[in-house]
Amino acid sequence: MATTACPALLAEGPGDWSSYGHDESHARHSQLTVITPENVHQLRKLWTFNMRPEGQAAEAVAMPDTSAPPQPSRYSASQATPLVVDGTMYLPTPYNRIVALNASTGEERWVFVLPDKDQASTRGVAYWPGDGEVGPRIVFGSRNGKLYALDAATGRLAEGFGESGAVNMKTPEVMNGTRAPLGMTSPPAIYRNLIITGSRVQEMPVKGARGDVRAWNAVTGELVWTFRTIPRPGEPGFETWEGDSWKDRSGANVWTFIPVDNERGIAYLPVGAPTYDRWGGDRPGENLYGNSVVAVNAATGEYLWHFQTVHHDIWDVDLPVVTLVDVKRDGETIPAIVAMNKMAIMFILDRVTGEPLYDVTEVPVPTETDIPDERPWPTQPMPAKPAPLARLSFDMSEIVEGPPTLRAACEKVAAELNVVGSKMFQPLRADSAVAFFPGSLGGVDWGGGSFDPATSLYVVNINSLGSPQQMEQQPDGSWGMKTGYTYFRDPETGHPCGKPPWGELVAVNVNTGDVAWRTVLGDNEEPLLKDAGRISAGGPITTASGLTFIGATTDSMIRAFDTRTGELLWKDQLPASNYGTPMTYAMEDGRQALAVVATGGFASQPPTADEVVVYTLP
Repeated sequence: MATTACPALLAEGPGDWSSYGHDESHARHSQLTVITPENVHQLRKLWTFNMRPEGQAAEAVAMPDTSAPPQPSRYSASQATPLVVDGTMYLPTPYNRIVALNASTGEERWVFVLPDKDQASTRGVAYWPGDGEVGPRIVFGSRNGKLYALDAATGRLAEGFGESGAVNMKTPEVMNGTRAPLGMTSPPAIYRNLIITGSRVQEMPVKGARGDVRAWNAVTGELVWTFRTIPRPGEPGFETWEGDSWKDRSGANVWTFIPVDNERGIAYLPVGAPTYDRWGGDRPGENLYGNSVVAVNAATGEYLWHFQTVHHDIWDVDLPVVTLVDVKRDGETIPAIVAMNKMAIMFILDRVTGEPLYDVTEVPVPTETDIPDERPWPTQPMPAKPAPLARLSFDMSEIVEGPPTLRAACEKVAAELNVVGSKMFQPLRADSAVAFFPGSLGGVDWGGGSFDPATSLYVVNINSLGSPQQMEQQPDGSWGMKTGYTYFRDPETGHPCGKPPWGELVAVNVNTGDVAWRTVLGDNEEPLLKDAGRISAGGPITTASGLTFIGATTDSMIRAFDTRTGELLWKDQLPASNYGTPMTYAMEDGRQALAVVATGGFASQPPTADEVVVYTLP
């Protein structure tokens, strides 16, 4: 239902933030210049909005990065980045609601409550600007597999879209005859009159909903095209699945963001790993289009090209980061795309042809494992530039040295979990817990990076946190993790057990492939850990004035850096960590605002707040 509607002129402008990544390139870059490196230290809170309705209890929240049971809390976690279009802010809350706010004051304009206690995608909503006959709409997927469309002016369910404003995405063509889960955690992409959706499916078991990418008519909700992320017989790529391993398999889904080159009409699908993503004994082969960026005709879904970043993924490294950039070389501008898996291995490709702009070679990697029937792929692609941004191997002599209590805690974890070191792309084992780096959280994850076209710098936050993973055989003969999702860290403090730095902000010049600068990201109170940094989840944004803003860290801070140099210019304490990305927009009076959603609720933290926090200059 919708309440308290008000009219608004809804046209995108240069001061708007109309997509999770600012626009469909997902460069997360704003042309606003009112807040500058010289005045950013003057930022002050303008308004806050509490997302939790008064008296409403939060659901028990399961931390996404741990096997610990759900933790009760007054609050629920959000990874959302708000949108602002023509003075109205739109965002999903983790309390079964979509809200529209006056972007200058935080006053509610309308509220939509999802039926049946359904939950909107936790990372955001999408804005469709209308087609002249039908007005603008807010579109989003839900936990229960619905695709909703709301009238952007009123918050009411859009007339003529699906059945009473919603489409059931759990269609027979993707459900494989199962009742498996299928929903959305990220907002869809928008291309002309199409809504392009990925999905969230199960991590295991193997059989379940397909990870296909689909496009829907933004006016009617009718299905327009489907791209099969696991090819069927007769389709290109089918030969990379031996035997019947393709059949009824889940995974190979796009759970993150889909960039679109509107000028060329190309959508780029960052396809994740197939199920099960720690064991591939039942799926010999390279397993296309798992772990690939796939370029398709945005209007028809027709395949154009693909580039696979990991063959036969048995580590859960997915493909969370795909961003459109421009590379300047020999006086020419090359339309390009940055693709990064969780291992922070950055591939820079020509986005028209898919050809790497820096040489990529297949390097030999370890294949030895004691898991029967597992056939790890003997080589993996590695770019000549840039070098991997995060730690990719670990020796047990590299356990953190201090403080002594941390060292003792890490040695205890290593003994209890039977942790052993690893080389790059080391296969998992049954006799020990391989300390795979940089781990399932990454490296990099859904927050992605930001591209500043003036400097040609791609700025991204990275982690160095290992995942000790030991395999054991399941009753049905398959293989799974013995201790579930675990991380090589002190369970009390959350500090990683590898030598610092643990969290960094890194800038890569895409024109040269060189790292321009890197700086520690995050503060620790212990003097011996002053330069260690913090684990982060979420990402940065950049502005045309030369600023990089990022929340993301477990110390609940928002920071501003000089994009050219990496110098820290400003920071402020948030009520909880921001695990989406910040965003910036122009208010009605011309002032520039900075907004973050601060809830906590990741990296084993319970959610501790429910605030949208907006800053501006005095």
